[in-house]
Parts: sequence; structure tokens; C-alpha cells
Amino acid sequence: MREAAGQAPAARGDAGTPGLVRALGLWDSTLLVIGLVVGSAVFMVTGGPDGVARLLPSPGALLIGWVAGGVISFAGALVFAELGAAMPNAGGQYLFLREAYGDLVGFLYGWSLFAVIHTGTLAALAVGYAEYFGSFVPALGTGHVLFTLPLPLAGGLSISAGQLNAVFVIVLLSVINYFGVKEGSVFQGIVTVMKIASFVGFAAAAIIIGRGSLANFHPLFGAGAASGAGGAIAAGGGIGASGGVSAGSFVLAMIAMLWAYEGWNNITFTAGEIRNPKRNIPLSLVFGMSAITLIYVGMNLLYIYAMPVADMTATARIGETAAARLFGDTGAQLMALAVLVSVFGCISATVISGPRVFYAMARDGLFFRGFAEVHPRHHTPVRAIFWQCIWSSALCLSGTYTRLFTFVIFAAVLFYALAGASVIVLRRTRPDWERPYRTWGYPVTPILYVGVCVVVLVNTLITQPVESGIGLLILALGLPAYFYWKRRKTAPSL
Repeated sequence: MREAAGQAPAARGDAGTPGLVRALGLWDSTLLVIGLVVGSAVFMVTGGPDGVARLLPSPGALLIGWVAGGVISFAGALVFAELGAAMPNAGGQYLFLREAYGDLVGFLYGWSLFAVIHTGTLAALAVGYAEYFGSFVPALGTGHVLFTLPLPLAGGLSISAGQLNAVFVIVLLSVINYFGVKEGSVFQGIVTVMKIASFVGFAAAAIIIGRGSLANFHPLFGAGAASGAGGAIAAGGGIGASGGVSAGSFVLAMIAMLWAYEGWNNITFTAGEIRNPKRNIPLSLVFGMSAITLIYVGMNLLYIYAMPVADMTATARIGETAAARLFGDTGAQLMALAVLVSVFGCISATVISGPRVFYAMARDGLFFRGFAEVHPRHHTPVRAIFWQCIWSSALCLSGTYTRLFTFVIFAAVLFYALAGASVIVLRRTRPDWERPYRTWGYPVTPILYVGVCVVVLVNTLITQPVESGIGLLILALGLPAYFYWKRRKTAPSL
């Protein structure tokens, strides 16, 4: 049965989202947006031989690139703000895709989310955290192999202390979230505030006592000389001899930056637990993305203050290198600690968001029935939290999460594009829905966002045709599961 006129749907069979409680306020949801996005990317994406500093080899171009990445991501956030306010229930992007294109598209998104996209991201974050933790306690790092399990086909599976450390973090944060979304969000919010405070402290210290130089901003456009032997800019890549940036280089830089900004959409997964969602979902996305853009641009201003752009290509862990140049070795160690806190906060936010999608799918009868179970006291989707923990932990131990994630990049961007276009589709097919927030600049804003997603899709297909094909195969593997659950859902009860 279709929803009443003017009323957007919840998960089918729901009256709203029974069982879950609206415990998150505007402050909680804004911190969750920031926590979902800001992890390790801001400390790493700019530098290294494959970093955006090689593609945008001048201070002005680099800063414009980070601003442009923020503007494009902000455009996507505005689109999702309209969709989230119109469908303020658990599931977020899954609901948008389901309502715009049907059950199959929604299911395939949720399937890939559980199989790799979300759980693989969680595993990658946890192992990345363990790598940084190992720089402080080597015995608990990824370099300390504990044992090797013999496998008939693979030869052997090495398990490191870092992998077990990563699993421990996932289990710990899953347990915290088991006891309530408010408890989990408060813990995550504290970590996010610490993270923001570290950025502010780094900026203040750099300005007051840092050994940087404003000369690094000159010339603002046009590649400057490196100050060290390892800082020469790699030739090629569409960069002219004068330091100009080609369209191809800018596109490649945008792809890297958009992945650095990625994750804000996950706030819509928790829409069923946000108070006054028709107001707070749009505001949390606007406030959160504004803060994230300021953080990213501000940190890159400090990187340029610490070193010439040409030097950035020689260091992948640019945050620590910049801190070392500004404050010495102690500064680098403190920056590594800040990265550790930042990644931990991102893991916490990621643990919160994913289970709400799997819960919504189960409520629709399109996933394991047990995933719809809500704890009668803590009001959390306990089975979904448990199985997310199990599968992401298994990916940590398998060591395959990075390769699997490269396979589904194409599918992930495809679903972003479809979700962005769904605001146009639903305005045409559901004109009677209540829309307490409407996307600024419609239809230019969604067209801009979808257009960028299409450019990323084409680039991914050209540069990673095998990986993209395998990603589509992973999606295709979801078809038998979809038809099984669809048939089971429609089968008459005996």
C-alpha cells in the first residue's frame, strides 16, 4: 500500500521507526557529520608522489582545489539534506534509492554497503589506526606478526598484533553503541571535540611559535622551487613547465579530494534517531560540511606555511612532516597522536551509522530478518551492530579489505550519482510529499553534483577497468539474494 498523500515513507511495515528513539540533537548530529568525514585523509592526501600537491603544484592551485572539493561535497550535502528531511527515517541513502528507483536498486546499494563499502571502510580505518598506534607501541602495531595460519590455496594468512588491535577497537566501539545511540554519540562527540581542538591548537601554535615562512606562498600561482633534494616535482601528469595545471590534473586532484570529503552522507543513515529531523538533518549537514571545509583548507594553509608545495611530494604523511618543520620532532609525535585520535573518532562514527541501513532493509523484508531486532531497553539495532562488527573484524583479519574496496569504488560512485539524481526524480514522481527543506540552487546544485560523480565514474572505468568490472560482478552476486528475499517476502503465510 502506498503512503498517504504528502507523507514520505518509512521502512515498510513501520509506523515511523518503532523501537528506535530520537535521541540525537543538532549538536550530536553535527559532530557525527564531522566525525564521519575527518579521519586520516587531511593528514595524507596532499603529500606524497601520488598526492594532490603533485597535481596542483602551486599554493593558489592547491588551496583552490581544496575549496572546490568542499563546494562540490557541499552541493551533494544540500541534495541529501532535502532527501533526509523528506524521509527522516533509518536507512538514509537506501531509502532514497528505493523510493526513486525501486527495491532492486535500494537492495543492491545495501548489499554492497554490508559486503564491502561500509564494512571494508571500517576495517581499513581500524587497521590504519593500528598502524599509527604501532608507532607509539610497536608490540601492538601491524609490523608485529604473531602467527601464520596455513591455508590450502593462499599459502598462509599472517595475523599481526595490529590486526588484533584493530578488531579490539571495532568490538569496543560496537559494545559502546550497543548500549544506546545517545551513549555512542556522546562518546564519539567527545572524541570529535578533541579532534577539532587539536586542529585549532596546531593552527594557533604554528602562528605563534611555528618556524614557518610566508615566502612559501610566493608565487601564489606557478610552481615554486623545492627547498630540499627530495622535493622535485614529478614531470608529466598534465603539469606544464610553468607550473600551470591542466584540466586532467585538476580532475584527478578532485577525485582524491572528494574521497577525502567522503562520508557526510552517512548521517542520513541515522535519521530515525535524530530529534526534529526535518530541521536538524539539513542544519547538521550545512554546519558539518562548513566546518570540515574550513578544517581542510586551514590545515593546507598550515602545510604551505611549513614547507614549499614542491617539497610536499616527498612525504606521504604530510601532517607529521609539517609539524616537524614547524616545531621539531616533538611536534611530529604530537601530530601522530592527533592523527590517532582523529582516526579513532572516525571509526566510532562509522560504527554508529552502518547498522541503521541494514536494520531498514530487514524491516522491508529485504535482508536477514534478525537484523530488524531492536533492543527493548537500549533501543539499538543489536543484531545489525553485532554482524557489522563480526564481518568488518573478519575483513581486518583477512587483509583483503583494501583490494575489495578498490573493486567497489565504481559501484559506490554510481550509487552516489543515482542518489544525487533521485532528488530530481522524486520531485517529479512524488510532488505531493512534504519537503520542509528544498535544495538551494535546484536544479543546478544536484546537476553539478551528479555531473562530478559521472566524471569520476568515467575516470574510474578508464583507469581501473578490471577493478570496475569485478565491482559490478560483486553487485551481480547480490541478485540471487535479492530474488530470494523478495520471494520470501511475498510468499503467502501458511
